[in-house]
Amino acid sequence: MSGNGPAPAGRLYLDHNATTPLKPAVKAAMVQAMDLVGNPSSVHAFGRSARRAVDEARAAVAALAGVRPAQVLFTGSGTEANNLALRGFATRTVLVSAIEHESVLAAAPDAPRLPACCDGAIDLAALERALGAAASAPLVSLMLANNETGVIQPVAEAARIAHAHGALLHCDAVQAAGRVPLSFPALGADLMTLSAHKLGGPAGVGALILAEGLEPEALIRGGGQERRKRAGTENLLGIVGFGAAARLALDTLPDAAALAPLRDRLEREALAAVPQARVMGGLAARVPNTSCLVLPGVPGETQVMGLDLAGVAVSAGSACSSGKVKPSHVLAAMGEDAAAAASAIRVSLGWTSDDEAVDRFLAAWIAMARRSARA
Repeated sequence: MSGNGPAPAGRLYLDHNATTPLKPAVKAAMVQAMDLVGNPSSVHAFGRSARRAVDEARAAVAALAGVRPAQVLFTGSGTEANNLALRGFATRTVLVSAIEHESVLAAAPDAPRLPACCDGAIDLAALERALGAAASAPLVSLMLANNETGVIQPVAEAARIAHAHGALLHCDAVQAAGRVPLSFPALGADLMTLSAHKLGGPAGVGALILAEGLEPEALIRGGGQERRKRAGTENLLGIVGFGAAARLALDTLPDAAALAPLRDRLEREALAAVPQARVMGGLAARVPNTSCLVLPGVPGETQVMGLDLAGVAVSAGSACSSGKVKPSHVLAAMGEDAAAAASAIRVSLGWTSDDEAVDRFLAAWIAMARRSARA
């Protein structure tokens, strides 16, 4: 891993949870695929070559999730996959955890929100109560790893509870894939969302993993692509990139795990230098790359801007809010007050991160924190 990576000279990128820079091997695979001129739905030789590339990518994504290729349905993004999962079963009501990504919350705006505990994990007892009180068997949506805190959710346990009540469980695994081992069968989920650009693949392509025999209603209608579940000519280059990124993700899981000591050092030295700061979700199991830091009295937006002026890119909460920074609904769900929820930043490491990157972040953030304390 290199702290220089693909970022502009002199700048440091620590926002991998928003999007991970395209990996060179993925870019090479996509450049090679540019020579494929056929439509994957065409029956002639050009079309068959394009179809073969799609099939190979589907097999690679399936291997990442531990499923059969036929269970992988390509979409235009993780957001689209979440919408298809939540809106594709019109006869079922929906329950969502209060810490879900905006694309889940917005897809089911009227759904009851299941509370989280103070450590950032869902309250399983509350899930049990909600399912017991439901008039019919709903669909539950619970992410695998939170995009802001990195806290890993008890998806397998939630799936067992859901199935005991006849419910389905959808898991948004966008932030977990490539960072921790992933097994759709072991999780027991019925649907699972993935996104290429969180793996070092291209933006604009996602996937919904489906349990055998599960058939959501299509949201986008037209031709017969993706088993008539997602019409439109396949994004060939994006899908090829997704496949390449999925293969790399499986091969480099030890590299992802090796980010945990970097994250732990970042947090340890940050708190030692700025004792009033806190780490959100630090006592729970987390993906190895994510740190959510609260600096009381300093808005997250101010921290992001100050770090950007110092050449360091981080974010405040989710990046999927049209560039707007607002208090974190995730931290609010964990019981934090509005001031704390508005004073958090997310530092997310990735394949371009190393010890030098941590050193540069610490120098910039600690200096900013001390200036703020003197102001």
